[in-house]
Amino acid sequence: METLWSDFLNSRAGDWRGGSGLQERMGKEKWQRYFLERWSLSAPAPASGETVKELQAFREQLRALVQHYIAGGLVSEKDLEMLNPVLAKGPVIRCAIIQGGVISMEGVPLRNDWEQIMAEVAASFLHTLTAGEPSRIRICDNPDCGWIFYDDTRNRTKKYCEDKTCGNLMKVRRFRAKKKEQELGKDTTTTSGE
Repeated sequence: METLWSDFLNSRAGDWRGGSGLQERMGKEKWQRYFLERWSLSAPAPASGETVKELQAFREQLRALVQHYIAGGLVSEKDLEMLNPVLAKGPVIRCAIIQGGVISMEGVPLRNDWEQIMAEVAASFLHTLTAGEPSRIRICDNPDCGWIFYDDTRNRTKKYCEDKTCGNLMKVRRFRAKKKEQELGKDTTTTSGE
């Protein structure tokens, strides 16, 4: 399951196939428009260069917090001191709505800018920590990937962001490494037996 906050964090990720470096999408207008449309958010795109730097800085702070949390750390007062000012820049009005006969409450953003987007991302992350199951937050086990995801599987054992990409790639890598190890073992047996 992808969340607003994980999609935001994954705007910078490694090449899952082991290619060179990180892929940075945050500054690209195409990614910005995709992100806004995907999550039904509104802000000017393309974002200014200064705004992109602010978004990237926030992303890296949030990524560090997620990595710390996944490693077994707890969210601290210091972490909240980083998140609360971001949340404060994104005011919302609560309103009741009815859809299909069901009443619910939604927060309607008062602004349409990237500061509001950062507040929505922070709120999404905090919602996962407080209302979701934060123990399901993962980083893909493919060391070349680094994709952050929420494990929504029943048995909570998902190791890779996608089984068809990273999962298959890592399976092939393990198979080849085992085969190479076996071949090296045969060579030493043959050489010592001659």
